[in-house]
Amino acid sequence: MATYVNDLRLKEISTGDEAGTWGTSTNTNLELIAEAFSFGTEAITTNADTHTTTIADGSTDPGRSLFLKYTGTLDSACTITIGPNTVSKLWFIENATSGSQSIIISQGSGANVTIPTGQTKAVYSDGAGSGAAIVDALVDLDLTGTTTVAALTASGVITGSTVEATGDTSAGDNAAIGYTAAEGLILTGQGSTNDVTIKNDADAAVLQVPTGTTNATIAGTLGVAGGSSNGVVVSQGDIAIKNGGTQSTIKFYCESSNAHYAQIQAPAHSAFSGNVTLTLPASTDTLAGIAATQTLTNKTLTTPVLNSPDITGDTAAGDAAALGYTSAEGIIVTGQGSTSDVTLKNDADGTVLTIPTGTTNVDIVGDLTAGTLNADGDTAAGDNAAIGYTAAEGLILTGQGSTNDVTIKNDADADVIEIPTGTTNVAIAGALDVGGAKAKVAGTETIYVPAAAMYPNSTNGCADLEQVELSNGPELKCLDFDASSDENAQFTVCFPKSWNEGTVTFQAFWTVTGTNTGTVAWGLSGGCIADDASINTAFGTNVVATAKAFSGTSNDMTVSATSGAVTIANAAVDTMTFFQVMRDVSADSQSGDARLLGIKLFFTTDAANDA
Repeated sequence: MATYVNDLRLKEISTGDEAGTWGTSTNTNLELIAEAFSFGTEAITTNADTHTTTIADGSTDPGRSLFLKYTGTLDSACTITIGPNTVSKLWFIENATSGSQSIIISQGSGANVTIPTGQTKAVYSDGAGSGAAIVDALVDLDLTGTTTVAALTASGVITGSTVEATGDTSAGDNAAIGYTAAEGLILTGQGSTNDVTIKNDADAAVLQVPTGTTNATIAGTLGVAGGSSNGVVVSQGDIAIKNGGTQSTIKFYCESSNAHYAQIQAPAHSAFSGNVTLTLPASTDTLAGIAATQTLTNKTLTTPVLNSPDITGDTAAGDAAALGYTSAEGIIVTGQGSTSDVTLKNDADGTVLTIPTGTTNVDIVGDLTAGTLNADGDTAAGDNAAIGYTAAEGLILTGQGSTNDVTIKNDADADVIEIPTGTTNVAIAGALDVGGAKAKVAGTETIYVPAAAMYPNSTNGCADLEQVELSNGPELKCLDFDASSDENAQFTVCFPKSWNEGTVTFQAFWTVTGTNTGTVAWGLSGGCIADDASINTAFGTNVVATAKAFSGTSNDMTVSATSGAVTIANAAVDTMTFFQVMRDVSADSQSGDARLLGIKLFFTTDAANDA
């Protein structure tokens, strides 16, 4: 009888069939092979959420076409399942539907590919059965050489050794790189705040061209002719003039052809005992010289530098800004302002510490660095970010955030420990070490079942357990499965309570005594039997792993690929799970007995232990 098990669903004529008519079937197959290189189109039912494209056996079908165009009108994303799920094939698929909806190409429970409306993608199916996946064929595509496109839209980052523009930009360009022989590199943009913004690797603005202007704003410092070591550094509110070997100067030229200048010159290095600041008057005035004897009359020293001042009196309530001293209190700073009574600022006029008006509180703007920060009171509900202490609880961290109440981060600003808001739970972002060892977490685990723990089925069973002596090393405990018909064996497993009661996968460990290099395909099905339930219950669906070829060397160890997902009938914890393993001779080509040595089960846990 003819079969259609190939990836193009062509008729495969059995030996001796279609005598005198095989040419017709062969011609049809040739036409269908040509169809596999063709353009095909298939309509989706209006507003359908799902659609199935099944390549017809031995007859024309648009699903077989290399380029497949889907049409129709959609009001939501539509999942398209391509079958059979054993077909492995490449397609170019176009989403030509109307309604601005995506189509989702799927084959089984594995990965799928989403194609937005109006786009085309190259995809391939892996044909892995119920667990089959659709894969984007052009992910990580290497376009070595010269590639020309009319227009390129990138959703991610474009990376290249060199990106070279060859034409001018124009008014209205949103974000363009250009070049002309006269202007060289050109950056042109259009934004609501800035036309051009240049940022550093930390996504912070470095240089900005405000929208519609010819101005340039530099967020940090501007270095000229050497910058920080022997040039000019311009930053916000500051100009630093540096020189590598002589004193720095500023020249002010006269109004007549720059014939004369007045020069301000820095003192020699030997004259300095530290940095100094010269503050200019806020009104028209003449600077006092230090070489002449001068009297300062009616002057208010707003930022004086006093060399060892001797302050001998206390301050008083109502003082606007006063320094004082008493033998008990030492130096005293007293002030009176509408927001703060006392404000300490740094050299950049930035606030460092404030005492809010009329309070005994202290607010520190930046980081507080101390040898030891010793809290002496409890925290309270509603504290945003508090450190406290009680004799019973010791160190206390209390917080209040929309996502977490407490977050502990590392030096890279990455979360390490989180306490989600309003809970008593603790989330650890990385691995947890307990006593120097990694703590166990829920996830994939394995159970190995040797052939010695299995038994042949009474009907269609494999050979009885056999112990085979080899010329060296191990002796085999194995079950022999014939090549002529499907044979079966069974075994039982009791999964831990931490099992998530989901699907399992498996690998078969086997060998062949002969030298034939044919493939062997193993299948597995299972069912859980609970307390007081009938053991006389059917297994779940049998899942056959991809057949694997034997090496041809007698008694070589062979490990099959991990199977697709096996659904266990009546899956539940606190049950005994019966498994049936079989050799599917229809899916393999090994001429000799396949000797099963054992099965490795992969299952998933969702709890740390069985408590």
